[in-house]
Amino acid sequence: MMARMTGAGIEPSIDPDRVEPTSIEPDTKDWTWVLREPCPECGFVAAHLDRADLGRLLRTDAAGWAAVLAQPDARQRPDGSTWSPLEYACHVRDVHRIFGARVRLMLDEDEPTFANWDQDVTAVESRYDLQEPAVVAEELLEAAEAVAATYDGLRGASDDTWARRGLRDNGSEFTVDSIARYHLHDVVHHSHDVRRSAARATVSAYDGNATEYSDAVADVNDGVRAELDWLASVLPPGGRVLEIGSAGGRDALALEERGLVVRRTDVTPAFVELMRSRGHDAELLDPLTDDLVDERHGPYDGVWANACLLHVAREDLPTVLRNLAGATRPGGALAMTLKEGDGEEWSVHGHVRAPRRFVYWREAPLRAVLADAGWRVQDLTHDVGTTGQEWLTTRAVRF
Repeated sequence: MMARMTGAGIEPSIDPDRVEPTSIEPDTKDWTWVLREPCPECGFVAAHLDRADLGRLLRTDAAGWAAVLAQPDARQRPDGSTWSPLEYACHVRDVHRIFGARVRLMLDEDEPTFANWDQDVTAVESRYDLQEPAVVAEELLEAAEAVAATYDGLRGASDDTWARRGLRDNGSEFTVDSIARYHLHDVVHHSHDVRRSAARATVSAYDGNATEYSDAVADVNDGVRAELDWLASVLPPGGRVLEIGSAGGRDALALEERGLVVRRTDVTPAFVELMRSRGHDAELLDPLTDDLVDERHGPYDGVWANACLLHVAREDLPTVLRNLAGATRPGGALAMTLKEGDGEEWSVHGHVRAPRRFVYWREAPLRAVLADAGWRVQDLTHDVGTTGQEWLTTRAVRF
């Protein structure tokens, strides 16, 4: 296939007879404000970034994009005014190329002026919508690796190096430090933009590793055991519990050993099949979109959601918590754990090496969404797991 050069590198030429997609209104906002304050959408906090993590974060984000591009709906736009995951991925690839070139220019020259790059014109002229997802995934991984290596090379660099300046053609100024933080926000925010596809990719990751994951987490640690004991202590004997994210069913067994009746559910088909193969009733259930109310038995006495709602998009957790409250009797209990931190992140580590998307929370906003959803926090503690990960452990009561 013939190729042509654009401001972001070499891209395939496109058949001019192919139908062009509906045009999307260009994004003309100045996003440099994210260098000064947290992003309310994706949760990114530029000031909290450890520059030594730049390379790792860019690489794991790129791995997440490869998983998104492997989804069958990668070419599909969610609506007429929003890019498809494929189009976002093309943009992220080109962002890596452009910012990598700019950082290298700032390191090589004194106060260079960057050539103008119109991202919206590039998207149309390069026909992002017609590019091949598998090819884009490979190119994105390569571009991310190249710029990540550049940032890795700056570990231990002097403050003067990080303070080197570069200028946009409109006169606005970046330093190496600020452009790195801006760059990272740009790409992780776009992972947030495709959060529906990211959620499906996360389910696919568990779907392909269900037995391995279940076996790896078979032992109940002291922290989980304490929460199991608490829930059993505040519910009546034989109390009915809705478990979200049952995985292989470990916690359900532990709750039943404590005299409770558990409805096992998960959003991952392979986990549901695994529990059924082990002789348990289990249901495929999405707490965001499915009806949680049990018409036969009425509201639940409690909800168990251990290390599962950390995959729910930030905008969606309030809805999920309201849905759980709506299915729970007044005075019923919620036991929930989430990862503590800022923003969102793909992970390719732990018990599942395929990319999974995690959303981090801080105490104050979590308390707010719980209260708005109908839960009164009884206790919210900050804990540290065996790998050093910080957790928020919540005990709440339905009011």
